[in-house]
Amino acid sequence: MRGLLWLLTLFALAVGIALAAHFNDGYLLLVLPPYRAEISLNFAMVLILGGFVLLYAVLRAAALTLSLPRRVREFRERRRREKAAASFYDIARLMFEGRYSQALKRASEAHSAAQRPALAALLAARSAQRLHEPDKQQTWLDRAAQGDPKMQPACLMLEAEMHLEMQHFDDAVAALKRVQQASGRHIAALRLELRAQQGCGHWDEVLRIARLLEKRHALLPELAQEIKLKAHQENIRLRRGDLVELQAYQRSMPLREASPRLAYCYAEALLELAADDQALSLIEAQLDREWDSPLVALYGRTAGGDPTARLACADRWLLEHRDDSQLLLALGRMCLAQRLWGKAQTYLEAALSIADSRELRLELARLFEQTDRAEQAMVHYRVAADRPNDQTQSRGSSIS
Repeated sequence: MRGLLWLLTLFALAVGIALAAHFNDGYLLLVLPPYRAEISLNFAMVLILGGFVLLYAVLRAAALTLSLPRRVREFRERRRREKAAASFYDIARLMFEGRYSQALKRASEAHSAAQRPALAALLAARSAQRLHEPDKQQTWLDRAAQGDPKMQPACLMLEAEMHLEMQHFDDAVAALKRVQQASGRHIAALRLELRAQQGCGHWDEVLRIARLLEKRHALLPELAQEIKLKAHQENIRLRRGDLVELQAYQRSMPLREASPRLAYCYAEALLELAADDQALSLIEAQLDREWDSPLVALYGRTAGGDPTARLACADRWLLEHRDDSQLLLALGRMCLAQRLWGKAQTYLEAALSIADSRELRLELARLFEQTDRAEQAMVHYRVAADRPNDQTQSRGSSIS
């Protein structure tokens, strides 16, 4: 519809111009002595319009001719960028497909063709890393860093990953320190540093980084808890020979990071240093906060302290945990140590009714043996001999 309106408008304009020219009797006199020329005004207007169009066409053609080299250069540059984009697209696709050999080949070709050489070298380094070729990876990393200073942090991150895979943890830490100097701390670098510090055994640094990542919600709370637990266990192991250092470390530990598993390790370390009373106090405080069967089993195996107070404390726990076989076993052991034969038998048989174990059978056998009931003791000894060693394993074994 719009085209039809334009066509009608042009026809009307042409008719108007034709009518105006028909009634125009004017003329144009051109004088250049000794010559003179007289032409109609209509023809003069046509000549002027035609001359303008011709002049514009000539000037436009000249401009296009003069700009032809620049346009050719722009065309070639555009083609080069399009080719580079297609090449990097193929490299990325091959890397995601896991075809790292082909990705490395295409990246090498892109680098040779000077198509974003720094980026091509970085992609080649990543492909070489996936192919477990550290020499090639280092060569491409050097080329990437030399090609563009902005690639330095990315190269250092990739170098740190390479050192982690090769278990060169000190080199990985050094590379990540340079990343920090070049671009500051960020989540990905902190995660890599956490792995590197774990490999180096720098457990104080592991705790610091784990807390920082947890604060930034970059670690799941459960994973952060496990990492911090492992770090605390290793720090306790390093201080097992010095009671003063062990106590100082325990006082500096945040309460929110306390757990039964950590209390177990710390109590074992105290017991090795003959600090039985402190170990018992620690276990009692932890069990009052959070119940844990392996910890109460350790409480039952620990000597020292006031036997009567310990029995009273365990009896208080029994009111809330009647079905815990480890608590009943601990009560049986404590009664057995005080020669309370009847109570010991009651607790041990109650534990046996809940869960049978070699450890429990041996305690019953010792009870019957000490009370001159050899036949009953032999029955439990034979059952214990036929059972695997299912004694509650020490949680501190992982750090010993």
